[in-house]
Parts: sequence; structure tokens; C-alpha cells
Amino acid sequence: MRHGDYQEFAFEEYVIKEEPFYLPLGHEVEIFEAAYAKKLPVLLKGPTGCGKTRFVEHMSYRLGSVPLVTVACHEDLTATDLVGRYLLDGQETRWLDGPLSRAVKVGAICYLDEIVEARKDTTVLIHPLSDHRRILPVERRGKVLSANEGFMLVISYNPGYQTVLKDLKHSTRQRFLAIEFDYPPEEIERQIVRHESGVSDECATQLARLGAKIRNLREHGLQEGASTRLLIYAGGLICAGVAPRLSCQVAVVQALTDDREVKQSLQEVVDAIFPE
Repeated sequence: MRHGDYQEFAFEEYVIKEEPFYLPLGHEVEIFEAAYAKKLPVLLKGPTGCGKTRFVEHMSYRLGSVPLVTVACHEDLTATDLVGRYLLDGQETRWLDGPLSRAVKVGAICYLDEIVEARKDTTVLIHPLSDHRRILPVERRGKVLSANEGFMLVISYNPGYQTVLKDLKHSTRQRFLAIEFDYPPEEIERQIVRHESGVSDECATQLARLGAKIRNLREHGLQEGASTRLLIYAGGLICAGVAPRLSCQVAVVQALTDDREVKQSLQEVVDAIFPE
């Protein structure tokens, strides 16, 4: 058997061609642009469904359609999954780059979503890429990849889910600039829901009000408030002809909790905002 390179990667697929809709909430756009110019890694932290991924997609386009490689991290994600592996191809053994190696080579933004879900040894792998070295050791090939000029490392996590076992190590956290996200103010959320779901302005206003009121219940047995994503889902169902109360029940209430009393409280909020 001989070792060769196996690179079947149409990077054009990772270029965002149409501008994703995003409404800035603060200084996150200018901070990200400055970080990209200075080749600094960025950490995005905030609750689920608040717009972190959409923001990265928006910035990828805004920076001149820089390719964006997104990796959804999980507990079985290994360093090999990110860097690459040898594959059998007939009588040959060929190398297949992983998503991180590809991004490093061509100068893409590599977005590791929910980084705390990955194994600890996988997290350590990104350390040489997140300081002045900007290198990726590929131990299986005895190589060290230097990051292309346009490469940028972005990671995200949800602080609300952190535990002793699933928290971002300080040795990792302190290698990144941190941009904090939260759910948008009611008026901005109304615009987002209206644009993304297609509902009327009046309905978008009601859904945004619903999100705000539910988030105020987090101290009363609800672990996390309704995400903007769930409100958009509810709006989509309403646009498809599903009754508003039923749409909110399946897209918001049922999605947030299994607790009977909490569900009843949430449904009361829905009923108050969407009277029949």
C-alpha cells in the first residue's frame, strides 16, 4: 500500500452567497471585524437560539464571503474527526482532511458550535491555533499546518448549561476574545420574527411579547426561556394555517418543558396573548 492525498472538498459549498438576515444588538459586528483583521480567535457565549450561529454566517458574508466551516460539537467528537484520518481506497491508504484541517489550509472561518460538548482532549487540540503560533499539529502524518492568512477560529457555548463536567476550561477560555449574546429586545425580536417567519406585524408583535413574558418565568421552574428560534417556528406554523394558540403550544410550550404545572403556566401566558 502507498500513502497518498485524498482531497475531495468542494470549498465553494462553504461560501455564503446571499447575505443572512441579522440585526446587531450592540458592538458585536465591529468587534468581530477587528478580531478578523488582527487574526484573533473569538468565543461567542449565550443561550440557545439567540442568534450566535446566524451572526457567524452574517459575518462570513460581510467579510467578503469568507468560507465558513461549521462543526456541531458532541461528546463523541474526536481529534481525528477534526484533523483527518487515513482511509482504505482499494489497495491504497489515502488521507482525508477533517474540517479543521481544511479550514486551516484554505483560510476559512472554522466555527466550533457548542464546544463544551466535545471531549476535553479534542478541545486541547485547538490551543496552538488560538495563540500567536496559529498552527495545527497533525500527529498521524508527522506534519504541522500553518494557518492560512484568512483563517479564523470561532467557538461558542451556552453558559446556562455548564456543569462541573461540562464547562469551558480556563486554559481554553483565556485564549479567546469573548462576545456575549442574549435574546434581543422585544422590538428587535419582533422584526426578526416577522422577517424570518413571514407573519404579520401584529402577530410578530404578539410572538415577541410572548417570548419576553416566558423569559420572566425562568425563576419559576423554567430552566431556559423561549428562544427566538422557537418563536420563528411558531410564526412559521401560523403562516402555514395552524391556529396561533396551537402553534405556540407545539413550538414553544411543549418544546420548553415536560412539567405539567410549568406547561399550564406557559399555556396561560399563550392564551392571554392570543385570545380566541
